[in-house]
Amino acid sequence: MNTQTAHIISQAIRYIEEHLNQKLDLDMVAGALHYSKYHLHRMFKRTVGLTLHDYVRRRQITEAAKLLVASDKTIIEIAVISGYESQQAFHDIFKAMYKVTPGEFREAEEFYPLQHEIRLNVTTGKRNFTKDDIRFAKSSDMVDWMELVRLAVDGFPRLNEAEYTENLKRRIADKEAMILRDRGAAVGIMVFSAEAGAIEFLAVHPQYRNLGITKIFLERLADGLICGREVSITTYREGDKADTGYRKEYRSLGFAERELLVEYGYPTQRFVFCMKSGEEARYE
Repeated sequence: MNTQTAHIISQAIRYIEEHLNQKLDLDMVAGALHYSKYHLHRMFKRTVGLTLHDYVRRRQITEAAKLLVASDKTIIEIAVISGYESQQAFHDIFKAMYKVTPGEFREAEEFYPLQHEIRLNVTTGKRNFTKDDIRFAKSSDMVDWMELVRLAVDGFPRLNEAEYTENLKRRIADKEAMILRDRGAAVGIMVFSAEAGAIEFLAVHPQYRNLGITKIFLERLADGLICGREVSITTYREGDKADTGYRKEYRSLGFAERELLVEYGYPTQRFVFCMKSGEEARYE
């Protein structure tokens, strides 16, 4: 992705963030930027990993969830603030994304985001990464690591940042956390358990998701860390509207579906992948 594209998409995101209380669409954003809506649609999807429509919806629902927990506004007021013309439309999309109604979410008094604002790197460096570019994380990586966690929160519903940070400190000390960096930023991160044969957290920067980074993290695991047996990961269940493509990616890499689970109160599914000893991960 070139600098001009990053600049245009960053402008689009800034416009969206400044107008989240309106009914936004591609025509409106393209018009504000004086840019072709067809080109903007293609560039936004390629750069962010979501269509502009999906990004807007996820951001508006996230801000609505925050208001449900942190304000005394009525649900219909929050629906209107979030760009919805009716409480029923807001109710339906909220339940599809959060798995509970707006009223139930408010009663639980526990906010978690579906989508933070995406901040792009205006310039990127290396594009042909290999497993040798991945190293064990250090304490000095934690600030950049957590920034990437926030950018990739779409893949980890109900993530508690405080608990996550404490666990990360232990995993870094135990050499169970790996990082891939580019021009000073974390672009790929993984927490794993060799004992359990599990990938417990795997995130890739939105701008880098089409570069095969998940694949090279698997190759790095197979390089003496977890090899000769299955490795598992959990992700969204089939049909979950909150999924931004994680199931599709894991299946394309050769992961196989296993049992349905509930983690931290959220419905998920376990996937497994076979690692070959002394070789690269097997992709079928």
